[in-house]
Amino acid sequence: MCDSLVALASATDTGRTIFAKNSDRPPHERQVIEHHMARAPGGGSVRCTHIEVDDAGALAVVGSRPEWQWGFEHGLNEAGVVAGNETIFTTLDPRRAEPALIGMDLVRLGLERATSARQWVEVVTDLLERHGQGGTGHDGADRPYWSSFLVADRSSAYVVETSGRTYDVEEVQRSRAISNRTTIPAFDAAHRHPKQPVERLVDPRWEASKRVLADEPVTVDKVMRHLRSHDGVDGYSVCMHVPDVEATTASVVVELGDDDVVSHWLLGSPCTGTYTAMRSPRAQRLTT
Repeated sequence: MCDSLVALASATDTGRTIFAKNSDRPPHERQVIEHHMARAPGGGSVRCTHIEVDDAGALAVVGSRPEWQWGFEHGLNEAGVVAGNETIFTTLDPRRAEPALIGMDLVRLGLERATSARQWVEVVTDLLERHGQGGTGHDGADRPYWSSFLVADRSSAYVVETSGRTYDVEEVQRSRAISNRTTIPAFDAAHRHPKQPVERLVDPRWEASKRVLADEPVTVDKVMRHLRSHDGVDGYSVCMHVPDVEATTASVVVELGDDDVVSHWLLGSPCTGTYTAMRSPRAQRLTT
């Protein structure tokens, strides 16, 4: 489970786009934040979590990764594109899919190959059509799922929701939040899982994110307080604490400006942890 939100520059106090995500994973799972330098196309292949894909080269990226996976829960590239994914379930059973790309692989592949949010969408939907989704998203357990995505750059943002190789895309007009359910109206009507308890376990978190975005101007402080909040049911809150099931194990807040990017990274629970900031020039190599 996860929660993501974005406010475009027109909705923030500084005129900088703000992107944020809490990554909720099994409590025992370790995440690492790592930086990868740019590389030229190698003519070979890249080994993702379950399959290999053609090596198209890569921009420099930094991201938060469950240590057993290849992909990122959320990440940022040197061009100032930031993205993250969410688990969703639909009328299509993911347990029947062969091992393929998982949502975290798609986050990272898009960041390695795209210099804008729109291009990230094009890269990811092309990979989705060619390779599909499939395979477990959890270490030591067979728990496959589909993904939704939120991606942004300094001037635009998009939501992508998927069910197998099927997807829909919505451009963000001012601000947007996503959580562990289908949210694009037409896609939701056609694909929402009929038995998923979204009203109890998902909607309280999603509605809380929407309230933060409605309280303009959106600020980094407001967003960080939200990521540390515990409104919800039985531990299923934005900062999640469900013993032996789910917990927030990583978090990020990114400010996307015209000239630079400020990213705030955290491992563990936001309610007890401290964000570490990194500033980098946009469209230049990221440095750590």
